[in-house]
Amino acid sequence: MRVRARGVLISLTVFVTLLGLANGCSSKPKTTAEGKPVSGTDEQIFLGDTIEKNYDPNVIMKRGEAFFDKEEFAEAIVEYQHFLELHRAHQLAVYAQFRMAESHLRMAKSIDRDPEPIQKSIAAFERLRKEFPGSKYEGQALQRLEDCHDWLAKTHLFVGQFYYRRASYLAAAHRFDQIMKDYPDKQVAPEALYYLALTYQELGANDWAIERLQLLAEKYPKSEFSGDGRRLLAKLEKKPSSSPQAIAATSDAPTSDSQSTTPATQLFAAKTPASSFSSIAASTDQHQPNTASLSLRQPFVSCRLGAWC
Repeated sequence: MRVRARGVLISLTVFVTLLGLANGCSSKPKTTAEGKPVSGTDEQIFLGDTIEKNYDPNVIMKRGEAFFDKEEFAEAIVEYQHFLELHRAHQLAVYAQFRMAESHLRMAKSIDRDPEPIQKSIAAFERLRKEFPGSKYEGQALQRLEDCHDWLAKTHLFVGQFYYRRASYLAAAHRFDQIMKDYPDKQVAPEALYYLALTYQELGANDWAIERLQLLAEKYPKSEFSGDGRRLLAKLEKKPSSSPQAIAATSDAPTSDSQSTTPATQLFAAKTPASSFSSIAASTDQHQPNTASLSLRQPFVSCRLGAWC
């Protein structure tokens, strides 16, 4: 009797062992709905599509954090935005806003790429400061905003120098002037001011170029571009001035029917190769005015930031 009972016990032990081995061999790594493998203790948050998981703040936040850690920032932004839409009054709402802005910032590639992620990051950080004033993330948000504006200033300079090399001087001047208006205290400001003077020189507006070079020497005396600026200033001061005001006054004088071009147009034609007019039109957006009808006294038309004009 004892032998029989012992045999039954051994058989049960063997069966349980084999069953455990079978389950271990047949198990597969769990995946998300998109078929991506997930890991960590919270992998269940990716599985299934229940109402509870779609509305539970902790589950939504965990999904956003998981995507952020995997550097899938577009997916993370969706989760953080979903959290804010449902739980704006939650204690983690300010954190969700900060992480969404940070995700936009990390999606930016380089200054020669579309600056849209930087612009969205600025908007998200500004919204954090507006909707959650005095939060513990406000200091970090201010620093990130400084970084974003540095990025945009460098983007303007890069694009302006690109247009300058292509002899698209109006588009180049617009970019350099934008830096001096919006970012006069940024590191790239002296270089932008120097290139703005060079651009005005190419356009034949030596008086404007001299004014910018004098400003460069006065405001940024220790800049690496101040030496080149002083040499160019000395060179231009020796030349006969071509005052923009004189050009404007001349263009206001009545002209005969046979005179189809203004002095400003003649000035551009003399200074700029004919082929560059087509490059100006091609490299600026549809909001830019026609170069042939633009005089030096007219302001440069502003374009939307990031429109690559």
